[in-house]
Amino acid sequence: MKNVMLGLVGVGRIGVMHANNIAGLNGVLQEIDVRLRLTDVAEEHARNVAAGLDAEFLPSVEALLASGVQGLVIATGTGTHPELIRAGVDAGIPVFCEKPVAMNVEDALPVLDYIRSNNGVVQIGHQRRFDAGYLEARRAFQAGELGWIHSLRAVTCDMAPPPVEFLATSGGLFRDCSVHDFDILRWLTGREIVEVYAKGSNNGDAATGSVGDVDTALALVTFDDGTVGTVSASRYNGAGHDVRLEIQGSAASLTVGLDDRSAMVSAEPGVAFPAGKPHRTFAERFDQAYRSEMQAFVELILGRRENPCTPEDAVAASRVADAAQESLASGLPVRVASAVPGRMP
Repeated sequence: MKNVMLGLVGVGRIGVMHANNIAGLNGVLQEIDVRLRLTDVAEEHARNVAAGLDAEFLPSVEALLASGVQGLVIATGTGTHPELIRAGVDAGIPVFCEKPVAMNVEDALPVLDYIRSNNGVVQIGHQRRFDAGYLEARRAFQAGELGWIHSLRAVTCDMAPPPVEFLATSGGLFRDCSVHDFDILRWLTGREIVEVYAKGSNNGDAATGSVGDVDTALALVTFDDGTVGTVSASRYNGAGHDVRLEIQGSAASLTVGLDDRSAMVSAEPGVAFPAGKPHRTFAERFDQAYRSEMQAFVELILGRRENPCTPEDAVAASRVADAAQESLASGLPVRVASAVPGRMP
């Protein structure tokens, strides 16, 4: 039996989810015993989380890294990501960090340089790359089963908006929400998005507009081969949490996220689809993807797989989100800044 000790920084909503998923890895990975140490400035809460998972609480990031953990999981606020990524790289261990790398692309570029110059290994948390539907769509496209793609339509709609305090610091709907769609479109097609034209509206809580955001938006994206697609997002989809991707090709079409928990009903007579209750949150919709993502990180630590989402990939998606936010503000199409060197695994 091989032991892997992970260190987790941050036990807010995402951090607690990762902590539970790490605890659930035992029995999933053959002959691997995964253990957890964690820390958070909210000490009492962190101690309670640790006690509930048979994990160990440590009082600081420094103590966590000094304790001999073999991988660092970062689930803190975006503003802390650069510093914590550097700390993990300095400790000589692989790092998993929730997206994005930094608050903006400008701040992320020095982090990329630091990772490269110190031979760091950093996986960024774009969990949709582990979702069964997206994986099957990518396989079908790469196998030629869809022919050439003529249209893509990506949808991400929350059932209810997050607190306005979060929206005030999120960077905008495209950076917070649609960046996942921008990443998955780039990953699935193997192509870069080169131009974005965005529009948005505010018909929900006026507080969203007061902090400079919109609650609904649509972006027309153009790829480097001329293919077009749309990316839409909303904070007010009362039917449920709706995440889908329609891929229409010259030979066949596929839809990711169309199942018995889809947040829609048919208007056609006699059609009873879907039969199940819709997802209410992103954590429900991508429960298995998040579990698989953390399993992949342990496999990365053990040298059993390549990095499934590099920092360069994450920054490339953030560049598209930046262009979308700029277009939203200006009302004009915006060219996406040149991609950073990297690969699409």
